[in-house]
Amino acid sequence: MVKLGQSRLRRPRGRWSLVQMSPVILTVVIAGLAYSTPPDMAFSRILPAAPALAAAMWPVLPTVLLGTVCFLLMIGLSLVFPGLGAWYTVAGIVAVTVAAAYGSHVRLQREQSLFQVRLVADAAQMVVLSPMPRRFGGIEIESLYLAAAAEARIGGDFYEAVDTPYGVRLIIGDVRGKGLPAVGTAAAVVNAFREAAYDEPDLGGIARRLEASSTRYSAAFSTEDLMESFTTAVLVEIPHDRCHIRILNCGHPPPLLLNREGLRVLSPTAPSPLLNLAGLIGDHYSIDTFDCAPDDQLLLYTDGVTEARDRGGQFFPLTDWMRRQQPPVRPRELLDGLHRDLLRYSSGGLDDDLAALAVRLRDAPDA
Repeated sequence: MVKLGQSRLRRPRGRWSLVQMSPVILTVVIAGLAYSTPPDMAFSRILPAAPALAAAMWPVLPTVLLGTVCFLLMIGLSLVFPGLGAWYTVAGIVAVTVAAAYGSHVRLQREQSLFQVRLVADAAQMVVLSPMPRRFGGIEIESLYLAAAAEARIGGDFYEAVDTPYGVRLIIGDVRGKGLPAVGTAAAVVNAFREAAYDEPDLGGIARRLEASSTRYSAAFSTEDLMESFTTAVLVEIPHDRCHIRILNCGHPPPLLLNREGLRVLSPTAPSPLLNLAGLIGDHYSIDTFDCAPDDQLLLYTDGVTEARDRGGQFFPLTDWMRRQQPPVRPRELLDGLHRDLLRYSSGGLDDDLAALAVRLRDAPDA
């Protein structure tokens, strides 16, 4: 699993591990057994396995050098045990070493290609997901992004936070589907939000801009794909006076507001259309207003959080988990605890990508 913003993609470096030294260990073990056991046991015949194993983890030159060492060892054993019949094994070592060197070369080329692809994926991720944390006056915002697959870098979950003349505006959402189409839709929505958040005086106008951008992007796909393509999202506006919060929910899991009085689930009073579906079901958007106070903690999340399962198939109880948190809690501490407990609950096996934003309202910026 991957946590956004805490590490950059790098090539593995450092000393060789025990696993990487296993071809050498195997060579020493085989040579020792061949020397210390009777010739009819013929342990020397498995020496070609050492360069074959090296090809799976070593560069070409070390693989060839190990094959040469095995070749010389086999020559030496043939001198110690004249009746060993070593020439067949020597020929096998030469053939396996040549094949192993070629296999190592092909593997390194593929690893280089994969490395370049992951660099591009990292760049794409930085376009879709802006780095956090952010502080806008007395509002502190932190983010969490986890990929279900260990090698995944980007997905369809997205978020953004901007400071505008109308207040701090946030979005978090989830594109249905996987792969590059989902990433492209997420990028289109986020980029449209970054522009519309500064221009539109209300959240409904932003939602219509996002709908238009998502529809234009989806027009490149077939009708069948279009019917299966939609995006859930939550738009949040926190005015600079920070006495209330406005929320527009387009079919997304409702935000949670935690304060000293308890937990509130900020569910919409009326549904708003999912992005890319307003043309089918209408573009009536409902905006709800909720009171807030200093030190209130707002949690925005995607369905990957609530749909994380334990071994018995039970969903992660997010609302119960949130009620156990003791306000005031810093956003980073809240998300670190959520990250830790999600991995523990799912035994490290997340079924979907997930994203979360934690927002803390303060009277004034920290010193």
